[in-house]
Amino acid sequence: EPSLEIRLPGGCLCGAVRYVVSGPFLRAGHCHCSRCRKHSGAAAGTQGRVRRQDFRLIAGAERLVVYRPAPDAAVKVFCEVCGSSLFGGDWPQGEEISIRLGTLDGDPGIRPQYHTHVASQAPWHEITDDLPRYPEGLPG
Repeated sequence: EPSLEIRLPGGCLCGAVRYVVSGPFLRAGHCHCSRCRKHSGAAAGTQGRVRRQDFRLIAGAERLVVYRPAPDAAVKVFCEVCGSSLFGGDWPQGEEISIRLGTLDGDPGIRPQYHTHVASQAPWHEITDDLPRYPEGLPG
């Protein structure tokens, strides 16, 4: 059951897509795979996961574009109006929702805990923190 104590809104740059997180983030990290880099335009895609029942899309469902770069790849979901990278993973049918942390309007209450896909990190980017690093995805 979603917690009534948390109500963290978020959305895209133009405001067409809005959502609310009503439960705690399960984990968060930086993904350095080439797909997340290209989708974000940055050194990594930084995202957090919440349980499906702790997420609600409140506006803009018709504005979402779901791109699956390969049959077995995580999807990239963005706003068709402004291009904001919003969601990923197994959208929308997964047990967890992967949310780009930069789209939140406030503090998610979690900080990135690891770096994944560092085997394909950008050659111009140096990771300077002490977080765990995984050559591919998370183990297990």
